[in-house]
Amino acid sequence: MEPHQVKTNGSIPAEENLQNGASVERRLSRLLHHRSHGSRRHVRDVSMDSLDRIYETRTESQAPHLPAAQRSMTSEDKHYANNSYGISELRDGFFDAVFLPPEEVDVQDLMRQAELTLPYAFRKKDPLSISNFFPKQWHEIKGVVRRVTTTRAGIRLLKSFLAFFIAYILCLIPSVHTRLGRYSYVMAISTIINHPGRTLGAQVDGTVQTIIGTATGLGWGAFGLWVSTATATARIGYGGILAVFLFLYIFFIACLRSYYIRTYQAVICAGIAISYTCLAEVSGNEVSWSKLLAYGIPWVLGQAISLVICCTVVPDAGARPLAVALHQAFAVMLDGLGLTRVESRRLRRRLTQTFVGMSQAYRDLVIDFSITLFDPKDVLALRNHIQGVIRALLSLHSETMILGRSEEGQRGLSRDRPILDEFVVDIDEKCHGPENEEERRLVKFVASNLAEPTEKLLLSMESALSSCDAVLMEMCGHRQYLGPPKEVSNDLPSALVKLRKRIIAFSNCQDNVLASDTLPSSYAESPEVVKLFAYCRPVHQAATAIEALLVKVNEMQQRRPKYPKFHPPSYPFWKAIHRTNAQVRHDRGGVTAGSYFKSFSDIAVIIQKIKSRDFQPLPKDDDESTPEDHDTSYATMTADELEDDYSIRGNRNHVRHKIWVFLHRLQGFETRFGLKTAAITSLLSIPAWQSRNHGWWDSYEVWWGVVMAWLIMGPRTGGNIQDLFTRALCAVLGSLWAGLSYAAGNGNPYVMAVFAVIFMLPMVYRYTQSAHPRSGLVGCISFTVVSLAEVAAQGKPSPATIAATHGVAMVVGVVASVIVNWILWPFVARHDLRKAVATMMFYCSIVYRSIVSRYVYYEEGDEPTEEDIRASEILEGRLREGFVRLRQLLGLTRHEIRLRAPFDPLPYSALIDACERFFEYIVTARQASLFYHPHFIRDNTEFAIDLLGHRRDAIAAILTNLYVLSGALRADRKVPKYLPSAAAARKQLLDQMRALEAELAASGRLSADEKSEGKKWAQIYSHSYNESLTGCVEQLEELEKYTKLIVGEQGQASQVTSNRERGLTECLRFDYPYTDED
Repeated sequence: MEPHQVKTNGSIPAEENLQNGASVERRLSRLLHHRSHGSRRHVRDVSMDSLDRIYETRTESQAPHLPAAQRSMTSEDKHYANNSYGISELRDGFFDAVFLPPEEVDVQDLMRQAELTLPYAFRKKDPLSISNFFPKQWHEIKGVVRRVTTTRAGIRLLKSFLAFFIAYILCLIPSVHTRLGRYSYVMAISTIINHPGRTLGAQVDGTVQTIIGTATGLGWGAFGLWVSTATATARIGYGGILAVFLFLYIFFIACLRSYYIRTYQAVICAGIAISYTCLAEVSGNEVSWSKLLAYGIPWVLGQAISLVICCTVVPDAGARPLAVALHQAFAVMLDGLGLTRVESRRLRRRLTQTFVGMSQAYRDLVIDFSITLFDPKDVLALRNHIQGVIRALLSLHSETMILGRSEEGQRGLSRDRPILDEFVVDIDEKCHGPENEEERRLVKFVASNLAEPTEKLLLSMESALSSCDAVLMEMCGHRQYLGPPKEVSNDLPSALVKLRKRIIAFSNCQDNVLASDTLPSSYAESPEVVKLFAYCRPVHQAATAIEALLVKVNEMQQRRPKYPKFHPPSYPFWKAIHRTNAQVRHDRGGVTAGSYFKSFSDIAVIIQKIKSRDFQPLPKDDDESTPEDHDTSYATMTADELEDDYSIRGNRNHVRHKIWVFLHRLQGFETRFGLKTAAITSLLSIPAWQSRNHGWWDSYEVWWGVVMAWLIMGPRTGGNIQDLFTRALCAVLGSLWAGLSYAAGNGNPYVMAVFAVIFMLPMVYRYTQSAHPRSGLVGCISFTVVSLAEVAAQGKPSPATIAATHGVAMVVGVVASVIVNWILWPFVARHDLRKAVATMMFYCSIVYRSIVSRYVYYEEGDEPTEEDIRASEILEGRLREGFVRLRQLLGLTRHEIRLRAPFDPLPYSALIDACERFFEYIVTARQASLFYHPHFIRDNTEFAIDLLGHRRDAIAAILTNLYVLSGALRADRKVPKYLPSAAAARKQLLDQMRALEAELAASGRLSADEKSEGKKWAQIYSHSYNESLTGCVEQLEELEKYTKLIVGEQGQASQVTSNRERGLTECLRFDYPYTDED
């Protein structure tokens, strides 16, 4: 019987379940033994004596305690036993916690383990190291040259630079310059802001937005100019009126920019336009309305140039970004099969990143119009199938390896490639007792029979994915550029037929092994045998997911249109205004921080709908007073909860609530960003409104300093010390190079064009494709404005004066914006990292609670549905994205200087890794619970009542630990010394289950069908289920250790706090065992 065809109503025979949790119990026993062993060496403070007496961790006589069952009963116990009449209290909301002495922790060993969990960003050398600066720059220069000359990056650079260069040349032509006026360089600025190095849909969207934004900025500024000169009284205070108009408008568009990311291009252009209108050549006497046309016409011409270049020079209508994303996804999935033996932790992170990247690739396709051979609906289905394959590959436990070689497996396989490590057995390390000899025989039997069909199935899966990749790349028209090579077959039907045959053969082999007389009816006591079957289960599920993917791709290939079709934007509007295309995400900067906040915001919305459910206990069957609409569901996450449900809110006044939500939202970061942006731009603009001695402001165009401050201000990340120096340096270099370009040829346009090519090519690349777009934007604008201002002024009073004044103004704007971001509501990555990890721990507790209640301990007739499973997968996908953002946020801490001591990322990295593994165990438990159903408990009310208290204690101990740890980490407070022992509660539950199973076996109430059903897959699913829940307990221990390392334990100092005593000498040094060669 195939894994996905196992009946869900089967029971597990008691004689098999007696040994089913043997390995789990041994792991829990080791945890408890390790704690007890550490407690004998632990030195306690005198202040803890009261807790020791309460929790019975020590006595004055130091005499060993007898177990509770062996101690003599006190008079109070006897009184309770004689007067309770056998009635036990089922307390709702309370649990019996077991407190054990905290174990000793080897900090050095924990740190060594934490080093293995560091993200890839920490494998690079320290970005703040001065000694590594020049080697790093030379390495990056060689990488840029290689990418530009050998990849598509060169074409994108050519398109972006060509649009700018055409506009720049037009501005150098005297007739064009005379026609457009002094501010003709706005045309070149327009081509920089909305450069053509993007897809057609994104270019058209940017053209519309930039023109609308410019029009609104000019319109609001014109209205302010009219009001400031409408009356004589207004003319006297025209500066104050313009300041109010500028402040209000900048505040509004800054809030709009931070809240609705889609409006970024329109808002940026609106800010430049309002700064020009209210600050350039303003006077209280009269208004020169012609300056509006002097700005608007060059801007529209620049957008027209960019649009023409984008449509004519190697146009891309959205097919290539999708093709790149698909090709990279298939490459990662091929590695995920385990055939290339990539390191497990890194591979799992790549799979998770690909899972997130596929969602982003789909959004980029449908957020703007596209002209492709792919229907967006097919791409959506394709994304879901690819994510299904990745989800199945993440279930593979490649770390389940048994060393050595199986003699029978070697004789049974004759191929060049060695057999899978999962089916390799080390026989010499085991002692040769009777039981181990039997287990050894069973392992060799299972391995010799399953190794070859599993290997062939994996090879078929690899071949199928490669063929699927080839077909999709041919449909995109990019196979010759991206791959795979021509040797890879594109015969998808043959690959599909071959895969199905291998799946059938694999399933038949499994059934034959399970039905063989060699395999006893109960083999759960042989953990190695169970591990082999447990590895085969996710392999079969992955093969089934790949089969569904091939069916979809084959369908798309058969319905492939002859010519590309136009597809309008199809992403929902209210979601689209919070998203934007890939190029705008890059150009605006702060991608990591913005993605982190957006991802956690999406997770919080779903989590809030789960945890906000009010608890309603089940009514008694004979309670006729219970209302009909009483909620009798224990579930805390169902498919219905992903929709808005206002019935639980009672008689809430919706109007007042909406007003409260709006006012509360005004306290968010959007308002703070709007206030500080409006404040810095208004303060820098004060000289423009002085009635006297402000001629220098107009002649030197100092208002560009205000524009620069507006461009550099970021809603989330305002820049670190490295950004400050880099951006200021780019402004200085741009101004200096512009002055040299004019002075070298005394204004010769040919010489200036050559200088522009030399400087702007690397700057355009830095702005459009590098990881530092804002500094590239500063360099582009500074050179363009200064060089063309030299042409407009004809070098008077001198090229050096013009370059110096313009350059100083721009440097002041850059420095002011960065400093304001540091002072007012700054973004500190390490602070947000601590809070984010605490939040993720809390989310994991909510997910654990919901999955246990919905998939494990549910009432009869309330089984999880397909909609519930789909809802769980959506939430799990969001949480996977959250872990990706956490590691990206951890990478940002490398760029922050900390004056007290270097920030130690090791405990945070290990804490994130432990939290992610805890989450993976929860997902595995959910998947196994769909097949593992202990009906001997659910169908037996007496057994269910006996286990209720133990279940409650096991779940509540985990939840309590997670709540306490997440709260302590978020508040940066020390963790209590004593926490409920989840391991002890879990062991008590397993012991009680074994006792009930033994009682059921002795009663003889199991039918023959129930016993035969357990011989198949029920034992495997039971093993996976119990191992997963026990793994949650083990990872909870890791969470406690690393949380205490960060915030400390009550009565002791934290490891992170003690690191502050190292001094300031190591402030800029990171010494990790990673090099670029790794």
